[in-house]
Amino acid sequence: MTGSKCKTVVLISGSGTNLQALIDTAASEGAEFSVCAVISNKSDAYGLIRASDAGIATSVVNHRDFDDRGSFDRALMEEIDRHQPDLVVLAGFMRILTPEFVRHYKGRLLNIHPSLLPKYQGLHTHKRALEAGDDEHGATVHFVTEELDGGPAIVQAVVPIETGDTPERLAERVQVQEHVIYPLAVTWFAQGRLRMMGDQAELDGEILPRSGKKITS
Repeated sequence: MTGSKCKTVVLISGSGTNLQALIDTAASEGAEFSVCAVISNKSDAYGLIRASDAGIATSVVNHRDFDDRGSFDRALMEEIDRHQPDLVVLAGFMRILTPEFVRHYKGRLLNIHPSLLPKYQGLHTHKRALEAGDDEHGATVHFVTEELDGGPAIVQAVVPIETGDTPERLAERVQVQEHVIYPLAVTWFAQGRLRMMGDQAELDGEILPRSGKKITS
């Protein structure tokens, strides 16, 4: 780590509720990571306002200004690396990243996905869980690899599915748990307790299960 706290850059595309959870944790007494910058691919992302209100540096790298994903990702890497972060966190960043980008931040790039991976990679996870008749759903924090939503799982929050649930109601309950497990995983990384080992995550010197550490709400 550079300095006394783990310097973290957060990438967003939207409202930034997970970003807010990270900002709040970073501002708490004894926090072991700082949010040193927030970068968005959309200039109207509300998360930029959240960051500015917290005194955090913000910038926009608009993907529409580039001819292809490769050139966008290279510009994004340049902007991230200006801050010399120890960790890069995707918090509702709605862009598929190139292998070049993922390799550049290998082992220090995290994402959160609204399902109990490996179930329901991709979009519309709450609807898919309900249509499948599942009795539980949740969210997963994982290391990012070149496989979309396929990197080593770190921690999962398990949320029971209730009778009469809609995708919207289920999403609300899952999001509450996202705001718990994302700062937790970032804190583990900042403490030096968490690292990526091949295709699995290691916490406190022990290889985690393929589904990561489970937390039940």
